[in-house]
Amino acid sequence: MLDKESLFELIAGGENSSVEFKRKSPSPEKLAKEISALANTKGGYLFLGVDDDGSVCGIHSEKTSMEEVETACSFFIDPEPSYEMGVINRRRKYIVVAHIPQSDNKPHRVLITDSKSNKIIKRAYIRIGEKSIEASSEMARLMTYQNEELGKELKLNVGEKEKRLFVYLEKHEQITVKEYSKLVNISKRGAERSLIALVRVGTIQIHNDATRDYFTLV
Repeated sequence: MLDKESLFELIAGGENSSVEFKRKSPSPEKLAKEISALANTKGGYLFLGVDDDGSVCGIHSEKTSMEEVETACSFFIDPEPSYEMGVINRRRKYIVVAHIPQSDNKPHRVLITDSKSNKIIKRAYIRIGEKSIEASSEMARLMTYQNEELGKELKLNVGEKEKRLFVYLEKHEQITVKEYSKLVNISKRGAERSLIALVRVGTIQIHNDATRDYFTLV
């Protein structure tokens, strides 16, 4: 956890991919979404008691807010992420700060009760700029593979499909799963697996602009 002065510098810098403000403490379910996104991306800080414009409004009860963060992590996120909390204040206005480090155990999925079936579904989130968005199936699968392959040496087998992909990317710079599926005439699931395999060996990289995933050469 950063010192008090450094934390206020983060607040002054505004929200970004690793800093999230909440004017008041939302429900544990909503907190879980923000915490999951931070853990699944580059980690960061969640500030409770700070408005969207960075002004300090203070939290009503530090104890209650900290308990809600603990509940979010323990009961609404699987697996439970690492975190640490503290309280800082300015002019008697108190802020609860939760530090969520980047996880080595991704993806962390939020447990959500489906309103129609009443069943529990799991969804992973990531940070894109100032927003926490649901991770695509490609992104969630990649996070799982990356955990399993830490320290392993991966090999690349380049066939005709991969060669056509590289030629396409040289010309068009980016491609989606759907476009690759059409390019090499394979199923969308097969295209997804092929692209993720190439990301895993470091030949291409995946991007997300909040509306879609796309792939580019490294």
